[in-house]
Amino acid sequence: MNTPNAIARTSRVQQRFVFPDPPEDPDDKMTSFKRLAATGNVYHLIQHLGNRETTLVAGEQYLALAPTRNLAGVRYPDLLVAFGVDPALHEESNAYVIEEQGKPPDFVLEIASRSTGHIDAGPKRRDYAALGIPEYWRFDETETGRYHGARLAGERLVDGEYVAVDIVELPDESLQGFSAVLGLYLQWVDGELVFHDPGTQRPIATLVDEREARIAAEARAAAAEASAAAEREARAAAEARIRELEERLGQQNT
Repeated sequence: MNTPNAIARTSRVQQRFVFPDPPEDPDDKMTSFKRLAATGNVYHLIQHLGNRETTLVAGEQYLALAPTRNLAGVRYPDLLVAFGVDPALHEESNAYVIEEQGKPPDFVLEIASRSTGHIDAGPKRRDYAALGIPEYWRFDETETGRYHGARLAGERLVDGEYVAVDIVELPDESLQGFSAVLGLYLQWVDGELVFHDPGTQRPIATLVDEREARIAAEARAAAAEASAAAEREARAAAEARIRELEERLGQQNT
């Protein structure tokens, strides 16, 4: 049975302009997938940031100032993060619409690809500044930063203009910059994008961490079961020994 809330939601979706899916660029999509989806970065960023009712972590969907059928110039970033918003509105519109959410995203990231790298460092940068996005980051997996002109770049919006975030080279030749919006370091490590937690001094949880934790938990469970089995056997042996001694005592007393 449809509840009043469900009916209201359905009506709202029917009345809202729903954005189409962005056009697919196999090169761009594969590059983004390798650095964000396949590594589990998006999933673990969602887990790390928490507050899923008001925090949105999304990407590869349109980002627009207002509902519009004219998609010229409308962007679809590889990753965006927005705090204090309604993720349901994003789902219903199939886009992040600033007019609906009441604010721009707090963080946007673009992954460099051969076909879009020059746009990320040029027109997108100007558009994101005009939309009022507080932080804009770019990641280029190549050793030379071939597509973006830099392997890792971050910028903060100051008086309507982007100002570069300091990027430092670590002893292992990886690069690191601090996102004040996320409260995390972004790192370029051997061509991989890493989100590093300054609180724990290690990367946020990864698929490898989950797998190792599961293996460790299974090993602990197996060790506990083996210990319990050994304890049961020892107890059974002790009980058998007691019965044997009782029988001998009984025989001696007869």
